[in-house]
Amino acid sequence: QVQLVESGGGSVQAGGSLRLSCVASGYTSVTNCMGWFRQAPGKEREGVATINSSGGTKYTESVKGRFTVSRDNAKNTLYLHMNSLKPEDSAIYYCALRSYYWCDDALTNYLRMGYWGKGTLVTISS
Repeated sequence: QVQLVESGGGSVQAGGSLRLSCVASGYTSVTNCMGWFRQAPGKEREGVATINSSGGTKYTESVKGRFTVSRDNAKNTLYLHMNSLKPEDSAIYYCALRSYYWCDDALTNYLRMGYWGKGTLVTISS
């Protein structure tokens, strides 16, 4: 019954910006770990950014300083602000929700995220 719906993807030129949003519904807890993961064609799914209920964040090294993850617990909404986009950022971006509170290891453990959105496509041209 949990649903995650992403939006905000699109096509932009290198150096541009996008803001992704994810609205979660169908669950009662607003304290569980959430994050963004991406998957490019022929590549393994990778963690992009995670955020715990208090706003603590982790980022994969390649996006540090360019991406910012945030959440509005009252709205059950997750965001990813993406700046200075590069062609290698092109991928389907997925919003994910963990089934429990712990978030410290989520960035590198996508298999342990409990719920997933359908993804939103981000395409960066050079």
